[in-house]
Amino acid sequence: MSMTETELQDKLSKYADLAVQIGVNIQPGQILVVNAPITAAEFVRLITAKAYAIGASQVKVNWSDEFITRQQFEHASPEVFTKAPTWFAGEMTELAENGAAFLSVIAENPDALKGIDPERIANFQKTRGAALTKYRDLQMSDKVSWSIVAIPSQPWADKVFPDVPADQRVDKLWEAIFHTVRLDREDPVAAWQEHLDTLESKANVLNAKKYASLHYIAPGTDLSIELPEGHLWAQGDSINAKGHSFVANMPTEEVFTAPLKTGVNGTVRSTKPLSYGGNVIDGFSITFEQGRITSVSAEQGQEALEYLISLDEGAKYLGEVALVPHQSPISESGILYFNTLFDENASNHLAIGTAYAFCLEGGKEMNQDELTARGLNNSVTHVDFMIGSAEMDIYGITADGTREPVFQKGNWAF
Repeated sequence: MSMTETELQDKLSKYADLAVQIGVNIQPGQILVVNAPITAAEFVRLITAKAYAIGASQVKVNWSDEFITRQQFEHASPEVFTKAPTWFAGEMTELAENGAAFLSVIAENPDALKGIDPERIANFQKTRGAALTKYRDLQMSDKVSWSIVAIPSQPWADKVFPDVPADQRVDKLWEAIFHTVRLDREDPVAAWQEHLDTLESKANVLNAKKYASLHYIAPGTDLSIELPEGHLWAQGDSINAKGHSFVANMPTEEVFTAPLKTGVNGTVRSTKPLSYGGNVIDGFSITFEQGRITSVSAEQGQEALEYLISLDEGAKYLGEVALVPHQSPISESGILYFNTLFDENASNHLAIGTAYAFCLEGGKEMNQDELTARGLNNSVTHVDFMIGSAEMDIYGITADGTREPVFQKGNWAF
């Protein structure tokens, strides 16, 4: 049964509250930057009103449109994709340095750029990523508050629910999203606080253990990941430079840390498709030696995967190790979202590319050279891919070689 218009509007209002209060946790006098597709206009207007009601000094919206984006990739001259968007990077960096908060509203069609020359996409990602280095460093070290939330679009709903009547798919995706962000609870804000406390308790156990490495075993996967000295396990909520909390991903089910850049060895196999750069990459395996990717093979999207790992040298190494139990809301729903924000929260995952500075003791105050010296990876990209399943076992290995179960059959062993 579909929601009535009144029920949908009520949920949308609560969702906007959640994004503004828990997600970016906007403060009086703060600027809020919203990046959103034009299809999200109604929701963004709600967010704007709620941010101003709290006391935001300005809400600045950067609109995008998939049709226009695809037209650009199809028809623009090639040099457009290799020319750095310095004006955009300068604005984003200036806003971040002035303490703005950043909210991204996504409604991506996973096949938006299907058939586009992958070299154009790769050049765009590489050039934009390099131009935004300073902004990304502020983001990755928790200097600024940022969050990502999603709303449905018809093409995305069509991809997720092809067996549902076409006129019911968007409603079904709304209901699924509302469930993942706990909006179907009586008090969503309290439900989030309880959930974040649970994640923190898992991170606390892992931080007390100080494992030297993790060993992953699953069908097609035999992977060893060393962890840097002084690594920290983080969870859903973070604290920005001014001491205000924010939740970067809504939903979130993970605890995560940074691997030792040169300490990854073995092979890992994906367990869910990866939607990257408007294309789907699926059925892929990645092999590492001393941290570096030495080979990749994909049943679908091989070329897109090869371009991803060639964006720069750091794109050949890992920057994140994340643990998500198989028994978690998104996983148990059985829905494949073709969207990393959701799919990564249904599965253990790893990320190719740059590491979060806050995953190291004192890392928030270190510059890039210091982080590199401590074993953290740096890159123009950060792309999560899913590797977890009900068949995955993970062992933590202590400095003295003791081997302890962390995950058994896809779930926490403690």
